[in-house]
Amino acid sequence: MVSSSGAPSMVEVITRLVGEYTSKTPQKLKLIDAYLGYIMFTGIFQFIYCCLVGTFPFNSFLSGFISTVASFILGVCLRIQTNPANVAVFKDISVERAFADFIFAHCVLHLVVLNFIG
Repeated sequence: MVSSSGAPSMVEVITRLVGEYTSKTPQKLKLIDAYLGYIMFTGIFQFIYCCLVGTFPFNSFLSGFISTVASFILGVCLRIQTNPANVAVFKDISVERAFADFIFAHCVLHLVVLNFIG
């Protein structure tokens, strides 16, 4: 269904986006995207909980929220480095190296978070 201005409707755009995503995106990137969705939902849930209930143990809220934001950023970096479309940009970094960097950065992140909680 095309609108009077000749532009495709929003439903057509979303349908095409989902169709191309499912057909052209590798399974590894879909798994990383699922992880990113889970982390984003966790951060949103923590923020809503903070707004509704309060921030009594403020260090706990802050460390949890910072952990979700940093985990999301690390996940996006992993997705960018493992995307086959970016092979030319990251030619010196293998997929295994990118995953090892991701795991190492997560270990450091969670040590800092545990230290911050007290």
